[in-house]
Amino acid sequence: MAPVESIQWQPRGFPWNLLNTFAMSQLTSSSDPRAATAAASWRPRMGNDENRASGPSGPTTSVITKVKPKTKRPNLYRVLILNDDYTPMEFVVHVLEKFFQKDVEAATKIMLHVHHHGIGECGVFTYEIAETKVTQVMDFARKHQHPLQCVMEKK
Repeated sequence: MAPVESIQWQPRGFPWNLLNTFAMSQLTSSSDPRAATAAASWRPRMGNDENRASGPSGPTTSVITKVKPKTKRPNLYRVLILNDDYTPMEFVVHVLEKFFQKDVEAATKIMLHVHHHGIGECGVFTYEIAETKVTQVMDFARKHQHPLQCVMEKK
């Protein structure tokens, strides 16, 4: 079997090994003994080596603190039904059951509050959900030819 030669990859372009050889020869040929010592003890350093303890003391430890992100609660919006003289009470109860998941008793109570006070709260939701509920109620009322009005306001 033939001996295997080691092949070392050489990058094309600038001869970096010549630059390193030149730099080391400049340091060692200097008459300053500190330069020769610096050349002999030269080693690559990482970014924060100046602050690290070197020597037989072992590896240094770092403290990593976990930062908890502060999340803000979303703004809440009240969905309100407005009273009118034309929408039947049964239709309002049906809307409250269908879109706000109220039972018959709770829906009737809200409907009577709307009837007597002119306005009633159907629920409290985040902006997107409140907007969707208002749109659903208004479309459903329009589809059934009732002038029922539903609005949302910031709580």
